[in-house]
Amino acid sequence: MNEATQESMNAAIEAINGDMGALWITIAAILVFFMQAGFTLVEVGFTRSKNSGNIVMKNLMDLAVGSIMFWAVGYGIMYGSDLVLGGFFRSSPAEQGYFFFSATDWYNLFFQTVFCATAATIVSGAVAERTKFSTYLILSAVLTTFIYPISGSWYWPFDDDAWLNTAGFIDFAGSSVVHAVGGGAALVAAIMVGPRIGKYVDGEVKVIPGHNMMYGALGVLILWLGWFGFNGGSQLAWGGDDTIAAGSVIINTNLAAAIGAISALFLTWIKYGKPDLSMTLNGALAGLVGITAGCGAVNAWGAVAIGLVCGLAVVLSIEILDKKFKIDDPVGAISVHGTCGFIGTVLVGVFALDGGLLYGGGASLLWVQTYGSLAYILWAAFGTFVVLFILKKTIGLRVSKQDEIEGLDITEHGLEAYPEHISSDK
Repeated sequence: MNEATQESMNAAIEAINGDMGALWITIAAILVFFMQAGFTLVEVGFTRSKNSGNIVMKNLMDLAVGSIMFWAVGYGIMYGSDLVLGGFFRSSPAEQGYFFFSATDWYNLFFQTVFCATAATIVSGAVAERTKFSTYLILSAVLTTFIYPISGSWYWPFDDDAWLNTAGFIDFAGSSVVHAVGGGAALVAAIMVGPRIGKYVDGEVKVIPGHNMMYGALGVLILWLGWFGFNGGSQLAWGGDDTIAAGSVIINTNLAAAIGAISALFLTWIKYGKPDLSMTLNGALAGLVGITAGCGAVNAWGAVAIGLVCGLAVVLSIEILDKKFKIDDPVGAISVHGTCGFIGTVLVGVFALDGGLLYGGGASLLWVQTYGSLAYILWAAFGTFVVLFILKKTIGLRVSKQDEIEGLDITEHGLEAYPEHISSDK
């Protein structure tokens, strides 16, 4: 085989691998897109039926508003080539503008768009059943246009201008970049909006049960499925070694989710005398969130350890926020995404095969993982506070007491998600 023929074959193989990588990223993005249905079902199932339509509207608009704003502005802030304020965020060059037009890279825009929508929709569950729809829409728009893209630019462009990338931070698919950002925003939002009526009475915590745990369970299973695209697609390539790496990521993801559900189940069985369904479902999600940072950096045993810790942590976190701090989070979003996003990111510093504490790397990576994750949480919390403070002083954050009692489906949207005869919590 002569040199020219060999070069031609190499070019053909490279082109095929490139096309396979683009196809894999597109398929993964479709799976992540489907996760929006999972978030919707979890939130609907874990809350009361009189607010189901409002929840559907919020999750739908997270995707719709996020798609437009990230295409128009957010992508340029996150992946632009020009640095602003010393690299605090980026900007698209003047000749390109902010509206994203790059025919060779549409699949990457789609992949990053659905990640952005995921970060925004985390907040929805934490403020469910008492927040003005108009207020939520504005917060969602700011999250997808500025808050998420700015912090995303600190790491994911994977170049020397991204300060956390330069520091050696590891967040393969977004335990902090996506989930801790959503969790930090959700924490501030839940505090500022305040608890639902009847949640805390004379210092006593009242249980407000969700109306359909079947929806909640189906939502978790859809999210579990979508996470294979969330994490596996973050390999960003397919073929040869990338195929093996993506397979390892998917197995690590599945193991962490499984052990997260099991550990939450047994902890609640011990604490409450019976295995708790909602906590077990959140345990699976906790494992998924926790492994998202390290799924490409740890082995299977590391994935099991991270999932186990997060499955236990989510139960304790939900209880502490509810009973000690009186923070009303109807679906446990703060604990699942914020607490476990932070823990999962930090544990990469322990279990990473390259640089982890258990593999001779010392405490250096552990320190980078800790301050990196905290930076994401604090930024999201600060940005959300500023937005909601302004909204509180202008249009207000929550609906009236009468509207909350009647239900947001009627008062915010003029409809009922369920026929009258099957709605039991009016």
